[in-house]
Amino acid sequence: MRKTLKEIAELIDGEVVGNGGTVITGVSGIKEAGEGDITFVANPKYFPLIEKTGASAIITSKDVKTAPKPIIRTDNPSLAFAKLISFTACGESKHPKGIHPTAILGKDVSLGHDVAVGPYVVIEDNVSIGDKTIIYSGCFLGHHTKIGSDTLIYANVSIRERITIGSRVIIHSGTVIGSDGFGFATIEGLHHKIPQIGTVEIGDDVEIGANVTIDRARFEKTIVGRGTKIDNLVQIAHNVVIGNNSIIVAQVGISGSTTVGNNVVLAGQVGLVGHINIGDNVIVMAQSGVSKSIPSGTMAWGYPAKPASQAKRVNACVQSLPRLYNTIAELKKRIEELEAKLK
Repeated sequence: MRKTLKEIAELIDGEVVGNGGTVITGVSGIKEAGEGDITFVANPKYFPLIEKTGASAIITSKDVKTAPKPIIRTDNPSLAFAKLISFTACGESKHPKGIHPTAILGKDVSLGHDVAVGPYVVIEDNVSIGDKTIIYSGCFLGHHTKIGSDTLIYANVSIRERITIGSRVIIHSGTVIGSDGFGFATIEGLHHKIPQIGTVEIGDDVEIGANVTIDRARFEKTIVGRGTKIDNLVQIAHNVVIGNNSIIVAQVGISGSTTVGNNVVLAGQVGLVGHINIGDNVIVMAQSGVSKSIPSGTMAWGYPAKPASQAKRVNACVQSLPRLYNTIAELKKRIEELEAKLK
């Protein structure tokens, strides 16, 4: 990249304060940035770094009026910086093009315009793929699967039979969609497999991280709603329904038949039991174990999870246990001394 600050401001709808002719050749974090780099600061607690950074220019919020070096003032610095990185990366990405000769396509496969299929991809019978979708090497698509337009599937993703994936979806390497749900009937100590004959439906604009597993439903559908973003190493069990625009962070596990609402945040290593309902706009803090349904608009934490304000009070009490133990031991000793004198 080699652009002036003025050119960058036009790309991200920002306002330059300072020398608009400053030449920018790279992007970087505010602590790592050096001469020629542009960086950003969004959180006010990091504003002091504006004085220290080695960057040649900074993307800031409109709360920042002046700075010791050129800035671009924007409504949302994080989003503006993300846009800039996207513009920068566009010229560097080298997605597959066309259908590689080693790809194996079954019967009645429907490919839209400008679909790209990389080396050693296997696409089974009756698969439908929308326009401009890109499938990297080593992927597997089972029969009767449908994939929308402008979807990006990275290497070594397995998508089993009869799965539906929307448009503008991103799926990272190692993910498996549509594997069997974990269903067994135990009879006289033996575990008998219960057939899992449902499917999985992924909405538009979903992003799924690396090594995620989303199980097919026993009946009907496992659903991930429009705009939801899923981090790496997440397990979503059979018949789970996740609403729109939710955030599922790394190492979350959601047990079967649980419903997660819209705009929910499940932080890292959260575990949910099966057959519960998580309402809209719920935040479950990291490493919580959720054993009961949570109403909409709640922030929950702990093991078992409870409203965060209550969980914090309980935790504060737990931290006081050593002192309380010593106090009780001292009181017990004094009571014993008083009882001895009375006798």
